[in-house]
Amino acid sequence: MMDEEQRRYEKIRGAYRSVGRLANLYDGMMTYSTWSGKFVSRLVWGLDRAGVARYVGLALRAAHEGFAGRLLEVPVGTGCLSLPVYAELPDADITCLDYSPAMLAAARARADALGVRNVAFVEGDVGQLTFEDDFFDAAVSINGFHAFPDKESAWAEVHRVLRPGGRLTGSVFILGKNPRTTFVVTQLYQRMGFFTPPYDTEESLTMRLQKLYREVSVECVESLACFSCVK
Repeated sequence: MMDEEQRRYEKIRGAYRSVGRLANLYDGMMTYSTWSGKFVSRLVWGLDRAGVARYVGLALRAAHEGFAGRLLEVPVGTGCLSLPVYAELPDADITCLDYSPAMLAAARARADALGVRNVAFVEGDVGQLTFEDDFFDAAVSINGFHAFPDKESAWAEVHRVLRPGGRLTGSVFILGKNPRTTFVVTQLYQRMGFFTPPYDTEESLTMRLQKLYREVSVECVESLACFSCVK
């Protein structure tokens, strides 16, 4: 791995280590459940409660009711959005991967609190997945790809481990929708290490996914593109 790329990975690890220590604040923003989280959601992302619920529901479509196959989530973060859904999928075999040990620790604690027993937590790099080709029946990525330093490898690896006919759903920040969001991302979040350029537009994301998948849909909720792809 090149020195510059390694530096970017470590910057992201450090940034999300700090988020892991402030998991309650992070979760409040992600779930629109605290006053500070609501403030950030509205001010930075232009999202009210209905907007948050809409994009999360779209991002988690692969983990639909009754799902009973192998599912990969990357990155899991603290699991505040996905683990309550997984608690309703007792017959699924779920793998949650993250590059940040602090995030994984928070997710494990949440899984224990929810009584979720069918999830394996793995520390790893989405750009170098250790799973076999065509291993998973479905995959989920909520707000992850805009953080990955090597986006090309990340997209390629998730595609590789998904079986033919398998479904990938998720959400990702894109340019060209909300100027305030773009400003905060590029001038603050990026410098803090939470986001890593380059970023897609709705058009470039759609074209990227169409090169990999036979069925692609992209629906935007403010600056978050919610995608659904079938391999």
